[in-house]
Amino acid sequence: MARKTDGLAFITILEALEQASELEELQTLSERLRDYFQVDHLVYHWVSGAGEQYGCGTYDPAWVARYVAQDYLRVDPVVTGCYQRFHPVDWKHLNWSGKAAQAFKAEAVSYGVGNQGFSVPIRGPSGQFALFTVSHHCDDASWARFIVENRRELILTGHYFNQKALEFEPGRAPEAARALSPREVDAMTFLAMGYSRAQVADTLSISEHTLRVYIESARFKLGAANTTHAVARALQQGLIVV
Repeated sequence: MARKTDGLAFITILEALEQASELEELQTLSERLRDYFQVDHLVYHWVSGAGEQYGCGTYDPAWVARYVAQDYLRVDPVVTGCYQRFHPVDWKHLNWSGKAAQAFKAEAVSYGVGNQGFSVPIRGPSGQFALFTVSHHCDDASWARFIVENRRELILTGHYFNQKALEFEPGRAPEAARALSPREVDAMTFLAMGYSRAQVADTLSISEHTLRVYIESARFKLGAANTTHAVARALQQGLIVV
C-alpha cells in the first residue's frame, strides 16, 4: 500500500463533508475518501437511538443486500465487537473463533470486502451508534503500516461523518435513562463482557428462560431494537460499567 502525502486533498474532502446538505453527498464523499486512503472499501454505518439504520460506502451492492437479507448484523464480529469498545480496533483483534463468524468472514472476503479492516466506533446522543470502517486486501505487515500512518486521519474522518449524519436528523432530544433492576444490570453487564446467554444464565444460577425475561425487560426499558442494541444503550447511558 502506497503512503499518502497530499494533506491538502484530505482537508478539501473534509471541508466538502462539512458543507454537505444531503445524505446522498455522503456517498460521493465516501468514494472520494476511499480513493484518498487507497483502500478497497470505506463505509459509514449509523444506527439511531430508535434503531433505524443508515449506511453509505463502497461495498458491492450485492454484499449489502446479502448482509441485510441474512441479518448478519447479529453475527458480524465487527459490529458486536465494536459495541463493546470505545476505541478504534483492527479487525484482527476481534473474536473470529466461532463457526458462524468464520463462515461470515469467508463470505465477506468472497464479496471483495478484504481480509483486513479497521473500524472506529462512535457514540452519539440518545443511544446513537455508528461505525466508520476501512477494509482492504493485503498482508498483515502492510496493513499495520497503513494503520500507523493513517490512524489519526481515519478517526477524524469518522467523527466528521457522524457529526454530519446527526445534523440530518434534527429535533433529537436526549432521553432520560430508565433504571434497570439489579438482575437486568447483571444480565446486560455479562452480555457486554462477551458472555453467551448460556454462560450468563449459568453465572447467575438462573434458567435461560428467566434470563430471556430479564433481557427483554431491559431491552424494552432502553427502547432498543435488539439485545446488542440494548447492551450498547446501557453502556452509553452509564447504566452498566464493563
